Amino acid sequence: MKHNPNLNNSQIEQTMSGIRQLINACGEDVSRDGLQETPYRVLKAFMEYTEGYREEPKEHLRKTFDVDHNELVIVKDIEFNSMCEHHFAPFYGRIHIGYIPDDKVTGLSKFGRLVDGYAKRFQVQERLTTQIANAIDEELSPQGVMVVVEAQHMCMCGRGIKKSTSSTTTSAVRGEFENSAQLRNEFLSLLK
Repeated sequence: MKHNPNLNNSQIEQTMSGIRQLINACGEDVSRDGLQETPYRVLKAFMEYTEGYREEPKEHLRKTFDVDHNELVIVKDIEFNSMCEHHFAPFYGRIHIGYIPDDKVTGLSKFGRLVDGYAKRFQVQERLTTQIANAIDEELSPQGVMVVVEAQHMCMCGRGIKKSTSSTTTSAVRGEFENSAQLRNEFLSLLK
């Protein structure tokens, strides 16, 4: 199991014991055939869901290239999965990133790695959006950056109010995008 190096055998066993207790509290017999290995599987899954805590996502943007391009660059439809910090329920969707380079660009795949680094943490969509925009602004020093996140939240779709078709859109803008409605509209029109 890929896990936090600070997680020792005692902590692993305590966590699995807690998961067994949760299964019992829900009314199920943790000793039945299909559930015997579930506590370990849940712990292993949560270690994967939270891999972002074991990296600094901004570091993915530090490999840059000098390119003479100061027009809009868009990387759209970056798929992501995250966990709502309020219910530990999944939320998932797509992230669209637009930026206007100043004197450097980064590899396009780095944006997917950046997204995963922040998404694989206990999150709220608003913070995820802000963290991605801030990282790009800080590491690439572009003329401007805009991030749009579209997501479905199982804590709203699959429990509670149970509105299965609802989705949430958030955005964050920095630099030139803050001051130019025309630039924001160009970015949004190119997403369609």
